[in-house]
Amino acid sequence: MSKRRANGEGNLRKRKDGRWEGRYTAGRDPETGKAIYKNVLGKTQAEAKAKLKQAIEEAKGLDAAKVGRYTVCQWMEIWFEHYAKVKVRPSSHQTYRGYIDNHIKPSIGKIPLEKLTSLELQKFYKKLLEKGRVDRLESRHQSKGLSAKTVRNIHQIISSAMQLAREQKLITANPAEDCALPRLEHREMQTLPVEQLQSFLREAKDSGVFELYYLELTTGLRRGELLGLKWEDIDLERGDLRVRRQIARINGEVVEAPLKTKNAYRTLPLAEDTIGVLEAQRKKTGDSPWVFPSPTGGPISPDSVLRMLHRVLKRAGLPRVRFHDLRHTFATLALQNGVDVKTVSGMLGHFSAGFTLDTYAHVTTASQRQAAKTMGNLLSSSLQT
Repeated sequence: MSKRRANGEGNLRKRKDGRWEGRYTAGRDPETGKAIYKNVLGKTQAEAKAKLKQAIEEAKGLDAAKVGRYTVCQWMEIWFEHYAKVKVRPSSHQTYRGYIDNHIKPSIGKIPLEKLTSLELQKFYKKLLEKGRVDRLESRHQSKGLSAKTVRNIHQIISSAMQLAREQKLITANPAEDCALPRLEHREMQTLPVEQLQSFLREAKDSGVFELYYLELTTGLRRGELLGLKWEDIDLERGDLRVRRQIARINGEVVEAPLKTKNAYRTLPLAEDTIGVLEAQRKKTGDSPWVFPSPTGGPISPDSVLRMLHRVLKRAGLPRVRFHDLRHTFATLALQNGVDVKTVSGMLGHFSAGFTLDTYAHVTTASQRQAAKTMGNLLSSSLQT
């Protein structure tokens, strides 16, 4: 039975499922003039009453001139152009654009902003998990659904846009706040064991890309950081390397980009053997400013270096791994050979040693010079082949 309340206070009723529902007028449709009704739920009458009171107070703060003006798609575009582009790295723009164009716009883009509910979002996320993958030739052998991580990333940008809408008094609450998100899948970390490194580097040498992968395995740089190295960043006499930029593909173009975090800007020591490898690479590159230039003289595309890696692994008869797994290989072997976690964390450019410890919890745990020497000693025999 509904419990009538004074005008402007909404009304309460007990539902068949035992929960209490509070219903109130949130405003009026700017075109039809009809009342827009919203509801809140509570396990008890007191809980529903408190939620109802809060919702009515929030509704009073809505900008009546703006409510009803935008669809979800239109608001996502405003959020992307005027907020996301200002706050996030340029290398993330293309990813966000893809999420909006390929997933958000086709599925929930036409829904009026103020009518987007947690239930609609929950259905949307379920659909993405089951059959959200864009049908491309190279993805036809993959699962039809998106990964839990991708769905959570999409949720994050929707939540950010909805929070902005709430702050702009376009909606009373952020519908993304109450969504249940898929659990992240635990992906087993892959590394190249010591016994496979010689085969890998031997094939890399035969393929003309030895120096690139040797430097990766002795420094643990991120792919973009490795490709972003210039000779001005390397002091062969002093034996160190400065990480100052990365190479990324943005809007289809290979460009220089800032590093991910302030911790990513770092200086690393080089082992004696690594200095020798870089001296040989210096002779190869001629007048190019890049340590690893492409055939056209500019930086190498991140996609190209990944395809190159897979070719080397296949020719060496080794299992396929990601480029990032070479970074894992560096960290794992360094930790296994006694380099302390704080040193490895600094070399990897992590924001904290705690993060490194969590990432490499399966590896046992004493300076950056020792880390460089350790990796140099492990790989020095490959220079003799």
